Amino acid sequence: MLGKEANVRQLYAFLAASLLSGAAAAQAYRPDFDPSRLKGPAAGPANEVMVLGTSHLSQLPNSFDPAHLRPIEDRLARWRPDGIAVEALSGMQCDHMRRYPARYAETIDTYCWDPAPAHASTGLDVPAATAQAGQMLAAWPANPSASQRRRLAALFLAGGERTSALVQWLRLPQAERSAGDGLDATLVAFLDELKEARNERYLLAARLAARLGHEQVYPMDDHTADRPTADRKAAGDALSRAWDNPALKRRLGAIKALEEKVGSAQGVLALYRADNARGATKLAFDSDFGAALEEPSPRRFGRRYVGYWETRNLRMAGNIRDVLAERPGMRMLVIVGASHKGYLEAYLHQMHDVRIVDAAPLLR
Repeated sequence: MLGKEANVRQLYAFLAASLLSGAAAAQAYRPDFDPSRLKGPAAGPANEVMVLGTSHLSQLPNSFDPAHLRPIEDRLARWRPDGIAVEALSGMQCDHMRRYPARYAETIDTYCWDPAPAHASTGLDVPAATAQAGQMLAAWPANPSASQRRRLAALFLAGGERTSALVQWLRLPQAERSAGDGLDATLVAFLDELKEARNERYLLAARLAARLGHEQVYPMDDHTADRPTADRKAAGDALSRAWDNPALKRRLGAIKALEEKVGSAQGVLALYRADNARGATKLAFDSDFGAALEEPSPRRFGRRYVGYWETRNLRMAGNIRDVLAERPGMRMLVIVGASHKGYLEAYLHQMHDVRIVDAAPLLR
């Protein structure tokens, strides 16, 4: 009997050692294929991507004046991007999510504009309007008429693409910003309000796109990883405990000090310099995602949150890469919340013909 017990103990010891050895081997393994080390093409221009991290302007103190963004806009204009991508859901993605309200109802309410007024004015739903906008752009003349720009703006709105609609609106002479060609009085008023909205998509991206002669911007955000939280209170409590850490206190203190100075153009520039400085994403990780990764609840709420975050950023990077694939050799500016910046740079750096351009020198 004792001999059998000894054999069982030896078996368990062997299995435990094997599992530990396997875990160590898994941790030590590094794939031998690294796409970032295989850059191309040997001839022809690569794609250049500059990721500009930004604080969300809607959250800045009332002392912030949109005019204080002009030095940032001037610097970005000197880089002359061929396209601008923004942190917004596409009309197509919102249309897709509306088909699955059980999963995406909260996401739709938070992130998706309802294009019903544009549907009423044009008679087009999102798929039809998106198709017609694509057809117009494919045959877009060098010198479009005001009527064509109004029509394209109406199609963008019906397709759920507010920022691109605003680009067309800003490219119109003031005297031509009127109803017609699918834009009714409601949509005209909406566009006039939109150009003043405290949001980096409108105050920075749309203005810059119009200034550079672009016809649209590219929505690249993604929320298809969103799902209802089964136990919102338990998840919130677990993450709140994880976020009660010295790194977050240090980060929030630095943000508060910077935001107190956004009442001047120099203060806004200082904020953008901090958002795009080396080490900024690491501090965000230490205070937020890294802390959540180690959150010890039995239901692993923190790891679920990190999984959502990584998935969202991977899909954002995929959306950017998709645009670059259609226009090889493109120079792309990505304007995104500062916490996304490092993730997007790291993921896009893996792409064979993408070169990441540091935004920091442009902000000096």
